Amino acid sequence: MNLSDLKSQWNQVLDEVERINRVAWLAYFDARLARLEGGKLYLDFSDPAKLAGGHDYANARKPELRSVVEGAIKSVTGESLEVIDA
Repeated sequence: MNLSDLKSQWNQVLDEVERINRVAWLAYFDARLARLEGGKLYLDFSDPAKLAGGHDYANARKPELRSVVEGAIKSVTGESLEVIDA
């Protein structure tokens, strides 16, 4: 799998995250897929104020929520990836 493939399925991944855990979805829905290498997906949160009012959920991105995202990626794509908050 490459980054382009994952980007094409990312909305499905987010839908699965939301179905499983709405808090995880809130923490990760605005992530930009920065790069994918060596089984690691690097997410970019450099623009948390892009929506009105801002919503920097950096403190909410705990390991248990990251694992929800990783599980959703596996469920949708069949790939096991480690999510890294870049």
